[in-house]
Amino acid sequence: MDDVTAAKILIHLLDLTSLNKDDTDARIEKLCQKAQTPYGNTAAVCIYPKFLRLAGQLLKGTGIKRATVVNFPDGGDNLPKLQDEIKEALELGADEIDAVFPYKNFLNGDEAACRRFLETAVRETGKKHALKVILETGEIKKTSLIAQATAMCIDAGAGFVKTSTGKTEVSATPEAANIMLETISSGRRNIGFKASGGIRTIEDAKKYLILAQAVMGAKWVSPHTFRIGASSLLDNLIEVIERGY
Repeated sequence: MDDVTAAKILIHLLDLTSLNKDDTDARIEKLCQKAQTPYGNTAAVCIYPKFLRLAGQLLKGTGIKRATVVNFPDGGDNLPKLQDEIKEALELGADEIDAVFPYKNFLNGDEAACRRFLETAVRETGKKHALKVILETGEIKKTSLIAQATAMCIDAGAGFVKTSTGKTEVSATPEAANIMLETISSGRRNIGFKASGGIRTIEDAKKYLILAQAVMGAKWVSPHTFRIGASSLLDNLIEVIERGY
């Protein structure tokens, strides 16, 4: 696949992200404008909950989803806090919830806490909204454990599994993506996949696009099942399209 073709596909699969502690209304307004490109709109913007209502005004009629984060970025196991955060996010207009898996509990062998977390997140998010579970694969590391965590999310009813918060030393890797996709392909239920963290260029993004097409099939890759979360990738995609190579 040539870069221009890939860039045109990837724009529609992008969760354009701004999750900085110093984000402002002005920055989010700029992000929402940027998400509406001459080559089509991104799939979503991913922002902190306090900006959801503003984004709703700015994105009205565009079809761009509003995604937000909960249990972020530490991935604790406080279920009342998780419930409150999801409830607030939905009340503020979130279409999609990106929730950090309690990966520290998981690494300590506390699978029961992880299952309770997933059951709560799935129930509170509900069927009308997409739940993306962030595994933090750079911290889990071992492929067998990444596969196990992915399978738990599939069994619990999550809508997507996502690699990373982008807030740890190691974020998305093709190796982690491959085992997550392979686990989805062999699972009892088809769910989506999102690569996020450190994906800045067409070269980075194409690895995940080509991998997903190879494992799941070209027809599987759509905004309903495949996303890339990034803050600076869009600039490079547009640059590739406009220069024509």
